[in-house]
Amino acid sequence: MKNSPFIVGIDLGTTNCVVSYIDTQKDDFLCNLFDIPQVTDIGVVEKLPSLPSFLYMPLDSEKPEVSYKLPWDADKSVGAVVGKYALTRGAQTPTRVISSAKSWLCHAGVDRQSPILPWNVQDAAIKLSPVAVSSAYLSHIRQAWNHIMAAADKTYALEAQDIYLTVPASFDAVARDLTVKAAAMAGLPDVNLIEEPLSAFYSWVNGNPDGWRKEVTVGDIVVVCDIGGGTTDFSLIEVCEEDGELVLKRIAVGDHILLGGDNMDLTLAYAVKKKFNDEGVTIDSYQMLGLVHSCREAKEKILSDPSCANVDIVVLGRGRSVVGGAIRTVLNRLEVEQSIVEGFFPKCTIEETPVERRTSGFKELGLQYSSDPAVTKFLSKFLKQHLVHKDKAATFIHPTKILFNGGVTKGISLRERVREVLGGWLEAEGAEAVTVLGGNDPDTAVAIGAACYGYTKRGKGIRVRGGAGRAYYIGVETSMPAVPGMPAPVRAVCVVPFGMEEGTDTGIAGHVFGLVVGEQSVFRFFGSNIRKEDAPGQVLDEWDETELSELASLETALEAANDSSETAVVPVKIHSYLTEIGTLELWCEALEGQRKWKLEFSVRQEA
Repeated sequence: MKNSPFIVGIDLGTTNCVVSYIDTQKDDFLCNLFDIPQVTDIGVVEKLPSLPSFLYMPLDSEKPEVSYKLPWDADKSVGAVVGKYALTRGAQTPTRVISSAKSWLCHAGVDRQSPILPWNVQDAAIKLSPVAVSSAYLSHIRQAWNHIMAAADKTYALEAQDIYLTVPASFDAVARDLTVKAAAMAGLPDVNLIEEPLSAFYSWVNGNPDGWRKEVTVGDIVVVCDIGGGTTDFSLIEVCEEDGELVLKRIAVGDHILLGGDNMDLTLAYAVKKKFNDEGVTIDSYQMLGLVHSCREAKEKILSDPSCANVDIVVLGRGRSVVGGAIRTVLNRLEVEQSIVEGFFPKCTIEETPVERRTSGFKELGLQYSSDPAVTKFLSKFLKQHLVHKDKAATFIHPTKILFNGGVTKGISLRERVREVLGGWLEAEGAEAVTVLGGNDPDTAVAIGAACYGYTKRGKGIRVRGGAGRAYYIGVETSMPAVPGMPAPVRAVCVVPFGMEEGTDTGIAGHVFGLVVGEQSVFRFFGSNIRKEDAPGQVLDEWDETELSELASLETALEAANDSSETAVVPVKIHSYLTEIGTLELWCEALEGQRKWKLEFSVRQEA
C-alpha cells in the first residue's frame, strides 16, 4: 500500500471499464468518477464516464494517425483504437473488433498469452492475446489519467497511486495472475486486486455511511447478485455484532459461472436472425458477428433507458454497395425482456439445480459457457451449498437482503424476477421476504467500491471482513506397507479454519510433513462448509462426501535441493496464508537449511 495522493479503483469489465478515485489530500471522503477521453467518431475525442471494453484495428486506408489520434499521442503512429468508437465499429467491421477479452482470461483451455483474438476469424488483420487486449485498455486509462491529472505534477501519475483493480470473485489463481501481468504491461506494475461483488458492497456501505446501519440489522444475510458482461458471481455477507457494534463479514463466495451479458447478446442475435429467416433473408457467419454487436448495443440502450421502447437493428450487406445492401429490423423492449427474463431467469423451485449436459466427443474450441443458462438455478445451488445447519427445517441459507450489481441487473423486470423467485423459496420454508437494497449504480459501483476498499486499508471508512466461507484441508498420504489392490489411505489436515480472515496467516503447529520434491506429484485439496469448528492442524482419518468435497488439485514438480534431479522426501513445517483475492498459499519450510517451497491453491473454484 502506497501513501499516495490518490486511491484509484479500476473496474476492468467485460463490457465497460470504469475508473474512480479518492483525493486523500482533502478532508472530505468523496469518491469521484474519472471521465475517460476516447475516440467517439472519426477525428472526435470526448470524455465519457466509461471506456467500452472493445478494441478496433483500423484499416490502412483510414489514416489512423489523423482519424484516431488522442491528445497524448506524441507521434503519428496510432495502433489499435479502444473505447466507444471501437464498440460502434463492431457492428460494421466485426472481424476487426475484439471484445470479451476478460472472459478469455479465465479460459484454461487456450493459451491466454498467445494471439488468438478475435476468435474464429480467419481473415483478421491482426490477432492479439487476451492479456494484450486487457493491457491495451489499462494502458489507455493510464495515459488518459496522466494527460489530465499528472500534466503539471508527475507525482500524480497513475502508476504512482494506490491502485485497486477488480476481478470476478470466481477468477482462479491463473486468471488473477494474468490480470496483474496485463496491468504491468500497461505500465502499472503495482496493483492490488479486489473481488467485484465485495467491491459492489463496499460501494453500497460507504456510499451510505450513516444510513446503512438502519437498513440492515444483526442476523441479516445479504446476497450480492453480480451479473456482468461475462460472468455471474454470488457472495454472502452476514451482519454480526461485536462489542455493541455492527460488523460485516463475508461468509461465502460462489463458483465460477461463465454466464452473463455475452450469452444474452447471442440469444438476442439468434432471435433476430430467425426474424430475418422468416422473411426469407439469410444471415451468413460474417453478418452474424455484426448482428451480435448490434444486439449488444440494443440491449444496453433498452436496459439503461426506461423510456427506450425500440432500437433499430441494421446488418450491413456483403456486396460493393454496403449501405444499399443493408437489411433492417426492430428490436423492442418486450422482446429483450422476455428473451432475457424467461431464458435466463426462469421460475424454478429451490430443489432445481443447473442441468449438466453430456458434452459431445468433438467440441469447438472457444469460451466454455455454462451449459445451463438459468441464473436462478445457479442461485439455488449456491444458497444450498452454503446452508449453515442451525435450522434443520431449512434446505438453504435464507438471505434477508439482496444487492444487485452488474450492467445486466439494470433491467427492472429482471431484478423483480429474481426477487420473486427467491421470495417464493423463502415463503415455502416460512422465512421472511427478502428486501432489495438500493442506492448503487450497477455501472459504477464496482469501481467506486474498489476505491472505498483502498480507503479502508488506510484505517478509514467501513471495513467488510472477508472471512473464509469454508474450512480447507490438504490430503496427506499415510505411511503403511503396500497392500495389493488398496491405495495408501489419505488423511485430511485442516490448514484454513472456517471464518479465517483473508489477508491473515497461520502456522500448522504440532505437525511435521514429508514433502515430495524432484518429481511430478499431485497435491490434493478439500473444502467443507459444514465443519465449522476444525482448527488448523485438525486431522480427519475418515469423512464422507457430505462433510468434505475434493477441490481442484495441484500437480507440479517441486525443485529438489541444489536443483538436483533426485527424488526426495523433505521434512517440512507448513504455514498457510489466505490472501485477500482468494488464494491459499502453503509455505513449506524445511526443518534443516533455508529451503522453502510455495504451493498455491484457488479457494474460489471447485473441481
